[in-house]
Amino acid sequence: MDQDVESPVAIHQPKLPKQARDDLPRHICRDRTKRKIQRYVRKDGKCNVHHGNVRETYRYLTDIFTTLVDLKWRFNLLIFVMVYTVTWLFFGMIWWLIAYIRGDMDHIEDPSWTPCVTNLNGFVSAFLFSIETETTIGYGYRVITDKCPEGIILLLVQSVLGSIVNAFMVGCMFVKISQPKKRAETLVFSTHAVISMRDGKLCLMFRVGDLRNSHIVEASIRAKLIKSKQTSEGEFIPLNQTDINVGYYTGDDRLFLVSPLIISHEINQQSPFWEISKAQLPKEELEIVVILEGMVEATGMTCQARSSYITSEILWGYRFTPVLTLEDGFYEVDYNSFHETYETSTPSLSAKELAELASRAELPLSWSVSSKLNQHAELETEEEEKNLEEQTERNGDVANLENESKV
Repeated sequence: MDQDVESPVAIHQPKLPKQARDDLPRHICRDRTKRKIQRYVRKDGKCNVHHGNVRETYRYLTDIFTTLVDLKWRFNLLIFVMVYTVTWLFFGMIWWLIAYIRGDMDHIEDPSWTPCVTNLNGFVSAFLFSIETETTIGYGYRVITDKCPEGIILLLVQSVLGSIVNAFMVGCMFVKISQPKKRAETLVFSTHAVISMRDGKLCLMFRVGDLRNSHIVEASIRAKLIKSKQTSEGEFIPLNQTDINVGYYTGDDRLFLVSPLIISHEINQQSPFWEISKAQLPKEELEIVVILEGMVEATGMTCQARSSYITSEILWGYRFTPVLTLEDGFYEVDYNSFHETYETSTPSLSAKELAELASRAELPLSWSVSSKLNQHAELETEEEEKNLEEQTERNGDVANLENESKV
């Protein structure tokens, strides 16, 4: 099992019982977890999980075809050779027994005797006849005669069973050779993931590419955050899996993977990185698993490639170097720069803190607008009061003039 150790020197400590480990001071346990990070998925895409204490092993035999395909090549070739050798030896033994029981061995030099199989004078010749029968070579030297009904029945049985063995073993070898996971070897992921600003938003990004000219049809990308958590009820969930949105709602997770693409995850309120800052990132014990899958254009089989990023492989404040250039009539991809990054100005605050700063920056503007509206309303009320006073004064002057004229 691969282990990534942040410190260059590995400190070997004696193993302690579980009770003693539970009684250790918390700071010692924290130091151990900081020094060693165990991967859930390795960089080559293989899952770092071993199944132990499996009691129902008979289930592997019920699905013997998949079991043989999943075996390593050396075991698969050994079983391939052993199956054919055992069947040839088994039927060769039966051919020899038939000849021995009928007495063909005692009449080898008798031209008047009709044997079950001509020119069969021992076990070696019976074994060779079994190989010729099952592989349908047909040299013509050893031939079954029509005076042996048990030999005819055995010939039918061996022909049928030989066809079944050929179909099973050749099919198994063909599937193992044409496994789509071999196609995944030419699907590459960047060695690092980066966090930087894109369109004014903090984003987590990584790059994917396809080395072959034949494309992956219906390619899609997914990402999972692997991190242990504890629920509000006190339940501890080891290696909890959380989806990381890489464009599911907008359709950006559906890729046209002709040239290398940068996959972006916007760190918003729904993101698990919402409250993680640059200083807090190295302290987190998390792993990002990315999964690229699609159909192989040549065979139509589904292919899946995987990789992962731990905290030490996430660079804060970096971007990927461009690899696509326009040449005379075509685009060229420089895979020498596929994994290269360059530093860029990026705030060290978390996305939550940046959002709070942006909201505070907008508050004085709203205050000024509201104060201006209040001032405008007060001016309008003052003007209305002045107009009312002028009207009353005018009305009072007119009333005085009328009284004086009456006198």
